[in-house]
This record gives sequence, C-alpha cells and structure tokens, in this order.
Amino acid sequence: MAGLSMDALAEIVGVSKEAIRKYEHSEAQPGSTNLIKISKALSVNIDYFFRSSIVELGVVEFRKKSSLGKIKTNQIKQRIIDSLERYIELEKIFNIQYILENPVEHMQIQCGEDAELAADIVRKEWSLGLNPIKSIIETFEDNHIKVIEVKEEDVFDGLSTLVDDIIPVIVVNQNYTIERKRFTLLHELGHLLLNISEGTPKKEQEKFCDRFAASFLIPKLSFIKEIGERRSNISVNELAELQIEWGISIRALIIRARDLNVINKSKVTGFFIKCNRNPEFKIYVDKPRFAESEASNRFNQLIARGLAQELISISKASALSNIPVNQIKSEIAFI
Repeated sequence: MAGLSMDALAEIVGVSKEAIRKYEHSEAQPGSTNLIKISKALSVNIDYFFRSSIVELGVVEFRKKSSLGKIKTNQIKQRIIDSLERYIELEKIFNIQYILENPVEHMQIQCGEDAELAADIVRKEWSLGLNPIKSIIETFEDNHIKVIEVKEEDVFDGLSTLVDDIIPVIVVNQNYTIERKRFTLLHELGHLLLNISEGTPKKEQEKFCDRFAASFLIPKLSFIKEIGERRSNISVNELAELQIEWGISIRALIIRARDLNVINKSKVTGFFIKCNRNPEFKIYVDKPRFAESEASNRFNQLIARGLAQELISISKASALSNIPVNQIKSEIAFI
C-alpha cells in the first residue's frame, strides 16, 4: 500500500528483512517501539494492524494506461481495500444496510442504443428527470453506491467492483478535472450495472459504457432540445455553455452529437484533427468549466455524526479516518 519493498521498510525500521518477513507471515510480532516505527513508515494508524475486518474485492478490472505496472496496480488496490475496511466498519456502527437495486439487470446490452436506453431507465428509477445533475457522487451515495477517491497520476482512471458480492464500489482518480471525474464515475457505473452480451469485444464494451455515461449526463431529449435534431455545424462556444450547465466535456459532447446523428462523422474527425494540430484550440476545448464540486463527504459526515452521538470515541475516529487524535479534536466542534 505504501509502495515500499521489504528491504526499504527494514532499513527505515532498523531491523532485518527476515524480521519484516516474519511479521508479515505471523511468525513473530514487533515490539511496541518497532510497531510505532512501522506505522509511521507506512503512514497508517497502529490500529490498522489489529483490525479484524477484511474485505474481498470482487472481479476488478482497472481502467488504466499500460504504463501502470503490477506494483503500482497492487498498491492502488491495497489502498482501496484499506479505505473500504474503514468505511464498512464505520457503517456497521450505524447498522447501515447494503442494497443496490439494478433497474437494468435483466436488459441485454448489444449496441449503443441499448446503453442509451439503460441510462434513461436508471435516471427514471432514481427520480433524476431530464435535468442536469449537480453531483454524480452524491447521486451514487443516495443510491447505496460507495465512492472511493484516490490521488493518482494520469495513468489510472477508475474501477468498479462488488465487495463481498453485495457492496457496490466505484473508485475514481481524485486528481481529474470535474468533467472527467463525472464521466469516469458514470462509465464505471455502466460496468457495474450493464448486462453486456457475453463475447462482446472489450473495445465495444468500453464504447457501450461511454455511451451510457454520456446519455446519463445529458439525455437524448435534453441534448436535442439544446442543440437541435440536425446541424451542419456546431460552434465550440455553444458546447462550452452546455459544459457549464451539464458538467460534460466538449469532447464528450461532440461524440454525443455524432452518436445521435446530429452532425456527421467527418465533422467529428475534423474537430479532433484541429485539437491535435492547434494548441490554443485544444486548451480552449479542454478547459474545465463546471462550477459544482464533485467530492465524497459521506465518510466524514458519518465520523462527525458518530462522535456527536457518542457512538465512537475520538481515538476510534482517529483510527477509522487515519487522522491524528489532536487533529480530530481541533476539527470537531459540537453545538
């Protein structure tokens, strides 16, 4: 989780590599002094080593670039597991149940139009109407989907999985722009909900999830109302206004227009060629414009609630949040 080798950890703690190996395999236990050194080296609370709850990630497929190697992949996975263990332990204190009703579970996805319809159905079942969505993360959390944010380089996009076969989890790169984060979250929701026909090539699966995400962000009826059914040309300026209102990037809007046959494929090709050849145009296109925030605050809200209701102690809050006790004390104020 910290990205350290056994040799590196042994050097920091001041013990042999063999001692670290024995700690890992429960053949020996570190004394209190070394335990403190290890916790500091790994940036975890000492309580981490005595936590009994263990979560099992279901099938996980990282949306990543090829430069994200095995070591880094495992590091991210362990960080996610650590966050989930603390999150689930906190929820158990409140006796929170894990229920995800999939409105499109029995719908077979065989083409982009199927993915489009699935997005409309989920929006309807979640009572979202046809209006812009202020916060995708809040929408997910309102519908029993956990969101974990990790700070990573551009090589990692996100992932979706079921924990213990019942708890839906979506992970996203916290460092992304708001628009990219929103699209990635919904792309991962597609992987979580869509029943894509067996044998569908991986590239097509990704396209279906992209279509689902775009349709969820701006439904067909809303898009046609804003743009029109058929256009010979669209200015990036009007797309920038849509970006501000709907929280979807200009690039995604251009592809949306193509998928709905509002503009022809040659216009889309020309747009991306111009992005590649004109740096100023590319900067304008890729500028973040959506003003709303897109962050998960639910875990911190549960911590504050637990402290206020005296369901957890400050030391327990520190262990669950991996924040020092003194910082917890300074940040929590009761009425």
